[in-house]
Amino acid sequence: MRFPLFRWIGQGLKFVWNALDTSRRIFLNLIMLFILIAIVTAIFGGGMAKLEDKTVLVLDFKGPLVEQHSGNARDALLAEAQGNAKKSTQLRDILAVLDSASKDSKITSAVLLLDDMEASGLPMLREVATAIDRFKASGKTVVAWGSGYDQRKYFLAAHANEIYMHPMGSVMLTGFGKYRNYYHDALDKIGITVNVLKVGTYKSFAEPYIANAPSEAAAEAESYLYNAMWKTYTDNVEHARKLPAGSIMQGINDLPALMKAAGDDAAKLAVNLKLVDGLKTRDELRELMLKRAAPDEQNHTFRQVAFDDYLARQKPKLLGDAVGVVIAEGEIGDGTAPPGAIGGLSTSALIRKAREDDSIKAVVLRVNSPGGSAFSSELIRRELELTRKAGKPVVISMGNVAASGGYWISMSSDEVIADEATITGSIGVFAILPTADKAIEKLGIHTAGTTTTWLADPFNPLRPLDPKFGELVQSSINHIYAEFTGKAAAARKTTPEKIDAVAQGRVWTGAQAKERGLVDTVGTYSDAIRSAATRAKLGNDYRISYIEPELTKFDRIFDLIGAQTAHVLQDQFKVALVPTGIPPVAAKQMLADFSWLSDLNKEGKSYSAITHCLCTAP
Repeated sequence: MRFPLFRWIGQGLKFVWNALDTSRRIFLNLIMLFILIAIVTAIFGGGMAKLEDKTVLVLDFKGPLVEQHSGNARDALLAEAQGNAKKSTQLRDILAVLDSASKDSKITSAVLLLDDMEASGLPMLREVATAIDRFKASGKTVVAWGSGYDQRKYFLAAHANEIYMHPMGSVMLTGFGKYRNYYHDALDKIGITVNVLKVGTYKSFAEPYIANAPSEAAAEAESYLYNAMWKTYTDNVEHARKLPAGSIMQGINDLPALMKAAGDDAAKLAVNLKLVDGLKTRDELRELMLKRAAPDEQNHTFRQVAFDDYLARQKPKLLGDAVGVVIAEGEIGDGTAPPGAIGGLSTSALIRKAREDDSIKAVVLRVNSPGGSAFSSELIRRELELTRKAGKPVVISMGNVAASGGYWISMSSDEVIADEATITGSIGVFAILPTADKAIEKLGIHTAGTTTTWLADPFNPLRPLDPKFGELVQSSINHIYAEFTGKAAAARKTTPEKIDAVAQGRVWTGAQAKERGLVDTVGTYSDAIRSAATRAKLGNDYRISYIEPELTKFDRIFDLIGAQTAHVLQDQFKVALVPTGIPPVAAKQMLADFSWLSDLNKEGKSYSAITHCLCTAP
């Protein structure tokens, strides 16, 4: 016998379920309808308005210059929701816009606005500067304006035909180099011992944890590197601005006296040193361009098209033979990684995808990485080796940094092309095993137990490092270093002994690496593309295909709670540093240093062999 109450409940639940199902269908159908409307509008709605004659291209770069936008859709959505969205500008987009505009009869000139541009390495700046020079060579002019110029912004501005600056601005050319924090005494006071096992005299990554100052070898190598990069910078700027050789260093050395002579006016000093051509406010720049370009009566300015708008007008070739480009940017980690980072499995999969695509006839690996996991580096190198065996040429294009693991993944190719200022080399391996046995003794904590073998708990950070385990790790490090130098020797067609002589964890500029046989050619990213196309016998009619991870449908929803939790934890770490009285900038660096150290054992391994140079592009 059925009870009416249960029947009513069942009917009620069925009604609710049907209502939810109907709502879901309506919602999804509406989304599909909006997408179809957008597609139809884009195809038949006339698209963007046509450019008119005498249009000025406004190069308003936003954020840091990168090889590839970082993160995935979920990260971008969460950052935007929290008000932390940060824009970046891809190098490939800048090159595409400048090269297309140089051939566009509607574009007569360009204005370079750099106030919103952030960090970039010298090699990437040189790529952009070369593209600006190509634009100028087509008979078009470039005018740069800024409220002020730091060293990176000024490098690009120097390649303009004219440079203007706000009357309250300044040009800050400071040179290259950096200071690091060294934590040996601080760690010793709290009872932390950092055990470093390595191969390479110049492998200085771990020195901040075991010393109070850089070693003589590290100091000598960094001086050699930075001085070479500074010479590249000053030579380039002086040539672009038609300044006497050595004038930038002379100005820096005499800066206090020159500043006094300029009436303590930094903007006037920049004019006196011929670093800028004149001082103008932004409205005065607009008036200047109104005299040179056609007016835009509707917007009360000169006729112009913004960088992003002009980029949206570019229609890449979608069919035909291609040079496939895989971006390897960031630290090299195990497993998978989102765009803007390197994962041993995910980056290998992209190379494999390029190899298995019949339309891709050659592969360019664009490297901008200080290194990371030795194991993942080898996975990536092996995929390139298989690609060459499959008959497809492989060309390495080194960007800002291609050192340590970044060099490892470059060791199976037909040609290695680096910029003159690329930081490369750093062929060395190390492992860091921090222990806190002294710290817990101070707290009255003791650890003990029973194991069947001494390997059952090989690295317990609450116990002193077992010498036998240390010896075991060192043997493994030695073996990996031998693998590194052996593979490098085979790739460079030389002997392991000759590679060892220029290895030892030492970093070089691209020009220095060329002199030592570690790279084949000093050139640009565009040179690498042309080399790959030539090796594949593609002629001039080919396309460039960027091989990138496919986005998942619900990328913006998955792990949202986890991402929010991580954000809260980060905020708590920031708060914890405030009461110490440490300035926020210094606290941020310290947090980064110790976060990296704590991350070493997250994967549950007893240790990891690391090929990392602890270097960033100046």
